[in-house]
Amino acid sequence: MRERGMTIEVASINLPDRPNNDLPPVEAAEAEHTYYVKSAGLVAVAFQVLAIAFSHPDVAFRGLLAALRLGDWNLKSRAFAMFYLAEALLVGRWMRTRSLSHLHVHFGGPVATVGMLTTLAWKIPWSLTLHGPDEFFDQEAFYLRRKIESASFVICISDFCRSQVLRIAPGLDESRLEVVRLGVDCLALRSRELDLPDAANQRSPLRLVCTGRLVAAKGHRILLEALALLAAEGVRYSCTLIGDGPQRGSLEALSIQLRVDKSVRFLGAMAHEPTLSEVSQAEVFVLASFAEGLPVALMEAMALGVPCVSTTIAAIPELIEDKENGLLVPPANPRALFRALQLLANDTGLRRQLGQQARETVEAQYNLAKNLDSLARIWLRRLL
Repeated sequence: MRERGMTIEVASINLPDRPNNDLPPVEAAEAEHTYYVKSAGLVAVAFQVLAIAFSHPDVAFRGLLAALRLGDWNLKSRAFAMFYLAEALLVGRWMRTRSLSHLHVHFGGPVATVGMLTTLAWKIPWSLTLHGPDEFFDQEAFYLRRKIESASFVICISDFCRSQVLRIAPGLDESRLEVVRLGVDCLALRSRELDLPDAANQRSPLRLVCTGRLVAAKGHRILLEALALLAAEGVRYSCTLIGDGPQRGSLEALSIQLRVDKSVRFLGAMAHEPTLSEVSQAEVFVLASFAEGLPVALMEAMALGVPCVSTTIAAIPELIEDKENGLLVPPANPRALFRALQLLANDTGLRRQLGQQARETVEAQYNLAKNLDSLARIWLRRLL
């Protein structure tokens, strides 16, 4: 956005999860200039909030009224609202001292609660980018309607996301909504050129890769059950799971129970570049999710020319058109997933065709550079 003519300064509630010297160079440079709300420690934050209350009593009063409207009579929610208010007071003071006139928040969770309280307390206009899916599942806990209605405009990452905003805030003026799709760096993610053998001459196992946190929403259990069906039909494969999470132990146990453990690798969490290296070597990328926004992991695999199998949920059908640039199956249906994988295992020509079409789709619609241009035009139009 800065390269496209915008002046942007960044605030973060929390410090980075690693020392700056462990961050990639671009992130380390950005961290040097980021305002970290909690960097001073709890005691210092408390004194800063008291100072704001004394110097700007009207701001503190408006913020307190707004915070008290959150959480209803739930004491835990009320307590969190007070913490969010403290952070909002600090963010607003930082913006005033830096002469910043507009606040934009990515994601609709707690950080957006801080953003909403900032705008209500300091009377600073704000906008919001919504991704989903978590905030759509529990809109009351996320105060999502209040956030949408208090924002000057809302950027949605997909048509599905836009539909959920209109469901949650049905009276909203649609002119306050924008759709800007996510994207990937198509120049960095070059489509691989593989000489795929005919299925009859293919001796090596079919290489499958799945990336994502090992949580229930990613559907790894369904994938393992589909792999067991694939093995029962005599299809040879290897499946690499990249990611970690609370379900790792149970998934490893399930792979043993289903007798697919010899063909499944759990690599745990990996850095981005090694992950992309694994994906680029795959013959099929699989994402059996139950809940998603618009998965960048799918875009990356498609940009690499890897044929993808995923589910008919949320915005995924906007990215993948079944049998045109990938395969789609119903969620939580191991037999449907098995049939899709079996089809690709037996048809190298289809794999090649889907991979080529996938790359073309990403270049045309999910190219990061083009979509950033669209985002910049929206912000410049909205804010100038």
